[in-house]
Amino acid sequence: MKRRFSLVPVLIFIVLFVTLNFYVLSGFETFSINPILPLLFWTAVLGISAALISAFRRIERRGMDTFFKVATHAFLILLVSELIFVIFLIPGDLYRLAIGHDRSLQWVGFAVSMFILTILIFLYGMIEGKYAYRVIRHVLEFEDLPEAFDGFTITQISDVHAGSFKNKKAIQKGIDLINEQKSDLFVFTGDLVNNKASEMLPWLNYFSQIKAPFGQFSILGNHDYGDYVKWDSEQNKRANLEELKSYHQQLGYRLLLDEHVELKKDGQQIILAGVENWGLGFGERGDLRKALRSVNPSDFKILLSHDPTHWESQVKSYPAKIHLTLSGHTHGMQFGIEAFGIKWSPVKYRYAHWAGLKAENGRILNINRGFGFLGFSGRIGIWPEITVIELRKGV
Repeated sequence: MKRRFSLVPVLIFIVLFVTLNFYVLSGFETFSINPILPLLFWTAVLGISAALISAFRRIERRGMDTFFKVATHAFLILLVSELIFVIFLIPGDLYRLAIGHDRSLQWVGFAVSMFILTILIFLYGMIEGKYAYRVIRHVLEFEDLPEAFDGFTITQISDVHAGSFKNKKAIQKGIDLINEQKSDLFVFTGDLVNNKASEMLPWLNYFSQIKAPFGQFSILGNHDYGDYVKWDSEQNKRANLEELKSYHQQLGYRLLLDEHVELKKDGQQIILAGVENWGLGFGERGDLRKALRSVNPSDFKILLSHDPTHWESQVKSYPAKIHLTLSGHTHGMQFGIEAFGIKWSPVKYRYAHWAGLKAENGRILNINRGFGFLGFSGRIGIWPEITVIELRKGV
């Protein structure tokens, strides 16, 4: 039976959006009663809204082309900026109603300044922020780490999403920063592309520059399977995945598909395992048992698993201890704040732990914030991350 589309949520959003804009306009009119102001205001609002509707109507024919990206980003900036404006305007209005005074020009001016600041922050995030690579370092101690691997370093990146890239100079800067870490091992934890393997073609010569003495290893993420676009046939979808796998090989990455390798040093070893994507709501393909087949339960184990819900659901309670799991997937939603002791992003309402380290049951999870970006062509407060982990033998 075909699912019936409900107009109710759409109508509710339209009513709320129009109400929001009337209130925002009333704030702007505190400074001027010139009749041209409402005309300019509604022309801008309705123009951006019409562009958004048109972008979605033509998405089946044109896909997420440049027009779609411009329209959606313009609407997002407008909506968020207006909400910020209202958040600061409402307290002043409540106060003036309580004391019976007119609106304070100073207070409205402050709200307007926050409106403008929000727009500028979004523009920074879209122009510079999405390429503002950060190196985040962790030193992790394990009592049962083999002595030969004391001081062993791992560089991790995740979520490249190559189809979103445009700036080759910026990408080269990120690649150079990865190689500057001179880590013993390099790992990539999934989502090389947005949807199609061909997205990676312009970037093969860039990411193939990454080298590490103990090798480069990778896994697949949910976007790598091509699940989010329409294919002419299942055969074409499978061919796309095989093409993507071949690109991992061309990059010099050993793609771990529910399997493991032994990393040996001075007669000792650690296990590096990787699973296909396993994530609640994003495809539970990975087979942890298969990946660790024939592994000694007492071996020191590192797991590459794209989606952190895998760690929550299976890994942290797996009978054979998996010491360290490296994941990505969340991107930190590319928006939030991590400063002054505050760590917040809207993604926390989907993932309780969404970035950085988490320890439980004697096991550690690290979630990389992502190297690339998807959807919103920018990053605000949650910067693209290169993780460097140093393993130390604890006592």
